[in-house]
Amino acid sequence: MKKFLLASVFIAMALVGSAQDIKYGVRGALNISNLDFDPDATFENKHRNGFAFAGFVEFGFSEELSLQTELQWSAEGGKDESIRADYIHLPIMLELSISDRLSFGAGPQVSLKTWQNEDAFSTFAFSGVVGAEYMITSELFVDARFSYGLTNILDEDLTDVEAKNHVLQFGFGIKI
Repeated sequence: MKKFLLASVFIAMALVGSAQDIKYGVRGALNISNLDFDPDATFENKHRNGFAFAGFVEFGFSEELSLQTELQWSAEGGKDESIRADYIHLPIMLELSISDRLSFGAGPQVSLKTWQNEDAFSTFAFSGVVGAEYMITSELFVDARFSYGLTNILDEDLTDVEAKNHVLQFGFGIKI
């Protein structure tokens, strides 16, 4: 996993160095999140509605291909107070534009837990993200993303149960 992450960072740095067009922006989103437990939860596991806020940089390589890096704060987990966790995410998405207004993206996301110091959650998490973006004007956009946790977010020293985040985001933002 560490080798994959390191290779991804080096590839991203090489791609960023060849970028022709750089845009900055901010984004807000509504989250619908929950946890997948293994073995299945023994309680009613309801989803949590929350928010996400982010700033991003988009590096355009051509009219069709770009790389977007983002720093995002996101409220996630389940509805019950004991299974909520807030994160600072760093998604790195490779985006492919199929028209002037519509693009699709995918990539890895590294997360740092920001909620409580002493709880059953791990400090770091790793996810995969896919999404679609529609440009309303040349600056305003709406998007939808889905992220699914690839690593256990629960501290393995404290519990035998595994849990993975999954989050659906509906966002709105501006590119400068």
